[in-house]
Amino acid sequence: MIVLEGVTKVYTLSQEHKVTAVHDVSLEVAPGEFLLVTGRSGSGKTTLLNLIAGLTRPTTGRVLWNGVDLWSMSDRQQARLRSRRVGFVFQFPSLLPALTMAENVVLPSAFSVNGDRQGAHEQAAELLSTVGLADKLLAYPRQVSAGQQQRAVIARALFNRPEVLLADEPTSDLDEKTEREIMDLFQAVHADTGLTIILVTHTAELVSYGTRHVRMAGGQITTEED
Repeated sequence: MIVLEGVTKVYTLSQEHKVTAVHDVSLEVAPGEFLLVTGRSGSGKTTLLNLIAGLTRPTTGRVLWNGVDLWSMSDRQQARLRSRRVGFVFQFPSLLPALTMAENVVLPSAFSVNGDRQGAHEQAAELLSTVGLADKLLAYPRQVSAGQQQRAVIARALFNRPEVLLADEPTSDLDEKTEREIMDLFQAVHADTGLTIILVTHTAELVSYGTRHVRMAGGQITTEED
């Protein structure tokens, strides 16, 4: 489904100072995999995820989605891919404080021209129930815990029924118990839907949740385990 061919990303900070965040990485992700990418801060994990998502352009190499070079697509085609085929879960919950939990989950429908408002709210309620928040539809983010906020973010990421779910350090701001609960939820979503998941974390103890694990250091993949 997703193939990286010799991908390198160099950030130019000044004429004299350049940082190579990812160096000559080749990687294949098959449909239905739950891939965990681990590594210390600065190892290139988040940059790798951004390259896969098309949020940053590689300096050299190619990122292919189903055989199509991501950067051969037009801006509109890339936007369509990200909005319809990819779900994002970021490190911090990123919920809008003025919206209820249900309104936050239904937010992706606001960008759909032919959206079914009633159907969208029913779907949001169903997703919130799936992630254990059936009683929080009308609550605001400030009224729930950090773990519950992250559950709502996962529900929102699933709203458009994506093919791929990309998660960047989704448990780094949580206590150990809540971290396990969120990872259990990712594992349950994967088991129930067969969704392809790529999750970045600095916590090596979480690798057992995935079907495959790669470790990064210095912008390169150093080990790969099934």
